[in-house]
Amino acid sequence: MTDIVRDALLAFARLHVLHHASEEPIFGLGMMKELSRHGYLIGPGTLYPLLHRLEEGGLLVSRTNVVGGKTRKYYESTAKGRRVLVAIAPKIAELADELLPNPTGRLHARALPRNRSG
Repeated sequence: MTDIVRDALLAFARLHVLHHASEEPIFGLGMMKELSRHGYLIGPGTLYPLLHRLEEGGLLVSRTNVVGGKTRKYYESTAKGRRVLVAIAPKIAELADELLPNPTGRLHARALPRNRSG
């Protein structure tokens, strides 16, 4: 996998995490399962540092609960995290509009590579 693909997928995963944490409290294992449902194969060595960075950035806040005798850390989106999602949504929509096929199944003309030969 190239660096740009890996970087893009990690960015998408961060947005997925932030989105789900804005809907309800999330926890690591549950989020790994949710991400895998979307095709992201992210292990704990990637997910937990991602969660910690989002928390350090003020986008998530965590709390600890005991569930079934085990301690579980839950994450929720902060107001700042929700503002980030609102701010980035138009950019995601714009990119999707340019990059993905239109309802006819054809790519938008602006999404096709341009012929740069002379």
